[in-house]
Amino acid sequence: MAKDKYIETVGRRKTASARVRISEAGKTKIEILKEVEHKMKPVKFEDYFPTKALQQTVLDVFKTQDDVNLTFEVTAVIKGGGVSAQAEALRHGIARGLVEYNKELRDHLKKQGFLKRDPRKVERKKPGLRKSRRAPQWSKR
Repeated sequence: MAKDKYIETVGRRKTASARVRISEAGKTKIEILKEVEHKMKPVKFEDYFPTKALQQTVLDVFKTQDDVNLTFEVTAVIKGGGVSAQAEALRHGIARGLVEYNKELRDHLKKQGFLKRDPRKVERKKPGLRKSRRAPQWSKR
C-alpha cells in the first residue's frame, strides 16, 4: 500500500456506524472526526472514549499474533448509538480494514469475533405494554 493510499471500511453495532480510513504509519494513531457547527473537527481518541475499558475495546483489534506488528493511522467518523456501541462499531470497521490490508489476519480476527457484525438491536415498544414485552402491573381490585 502506498503512503498516500488508504483503505476505507464501515463498521456497525446496534444503531452506531463508523466510517473508518486506515493507512500505514510508523506508530498506531487513532483520530475521530466529530461534527461541530457543520464542520468536521478532529478529536483525540482518548478524549472521545474517556474510559480505559472503551479504549481497550477498540485497541484489542491490533493485538494479534506476536510476530505481526500492526501500526496504522486510523481516521473515523462515528454516528449514532451510545459510546459503547460506537467503540464496537469502530473496532468492527478497523478489523474489516485489516483483513483488506492482509488476508492472513482474517482467521485470527474471526476467531476473536471482531469480524461479526453484532445484529442485536433494541426491540420496539408495542401498544398496550410498558416496554417491548413488559405488561402493565396486574391489579386484583
